[in-house]
Amino acid sequence: MGFSAKQVHALKRNLDRRHIRTRQANGRELSYIEGWYAVAEANRIFGFDSWNRETVDSKCVVARENRGSFLAVYIAKVRITVHAGRSTAVREGHGTGEGRGLSPGEVHDIALKSAETDATKRALATFGRPFGLSLYGSKATSSAKISGADAITADVAGENVRLPPDGTKPIPRPSRYYGRRQDMVTRELTEGRRQLNLQPSVDTSIVPASHNPDITKVDKSVLAIAEPKRLRDKAHLRFVASHPCLVCGRQPSDPHHLRFAQPRAIGLKVSDEFTVPLCRGHHRQLHQAGNEVKWWETAKIHPVVVAKGLWEESRLKRYPVQRAQASAATGNAESRTDPDKLPSKTE
Repeated sequence: MGFSAKQVHALKRNLDRRHIRTRQANGRELSYIEGWYAVAEANRIFGFDSWNRETVDSKCVVARENRGSFLAVYIAKVRITVHAGRSTAVREGHGTGEGRGLSPGEVHDIALKSAETDATKRALATFGRPFGLSLYGSKATSSAKISGADAITADVAGENVRLPPDGTKPIPRPSRYYGRRQDMVTRELTEGRRQLNLQPSVDTSIVPASHNPDITKVDKSVLAIAEPKRLRDKAHLRFVASHPCLVCGRQPSDPHHLRFAQPRAIGLKVSDEFTVPLCRGHHRQLHQAGNEVKWWETAKIHPVVVAKGLWEESRLKRYPVQRAQASAATGNAESRTDPDKLPSKTE
């Protein structure tokens, strides 16, 4: 192969256990890495312009509806092509994805993206441990829990690792990552603050206890490479669904997320503040149209303006007491009219 010495060294490194996630499936605990992390590692190791991903095939194998609830299952085949010097490496992977919900369009969209992401991770895993190849072993995640006081550092195979006193199994020292998400260093500080039970420096007294967001969560909208906030508010979605369809005025309606309102992300929908009510027929028609912006222009409707109006109306109706307390505490007129200062959950 034409990989450089630096790339070969990176492909031989162990997977940082901070990025391993677990979930329950059929009574078993499965370990995996997230799709965004696999893509970011590929960009870091291979280079942004030295590899590409292609969906070779995708198929819907299950599509059901039960009392307004939809289920869709997709399978996908993805091909990864890596250009290394004068050589080219081609790897393929298969994956499955499942989507459940009240909107058929969103259910199929989630299932297809999940299948493509799963296939991408399996294809990248063939390149080595940084992409989760070691997770397929039976003892992938089993390791002793050793505190910092009981471990010493040593140089094993050219890597700085943490070695238990009994010499049972070396633990790789966490490496800093400066890829797509540049908040890994901040996460280390956050984890340390959580373990020490330090109190936050942010005043959350004006936010109800049931709506307080995780105070240690990083606001990625202020990073050097900023990411848009994606707010999640189930009560607001119910509020939007209580309104008639924007096109025909019929009810009941589905809360449709305006996919063009924010940049696309793997497995993430746009913020709930960009939702508008659509009846089941027009909702299905919009998802089948392909070009959402053109579809709204043909209907002569400005959905972003409507979504913003519904968001402000929903927030101001549900949090009048907190809004008044915030206004009295700060004396700032902007806090009395800005609904984004009210409680919400952010991804």
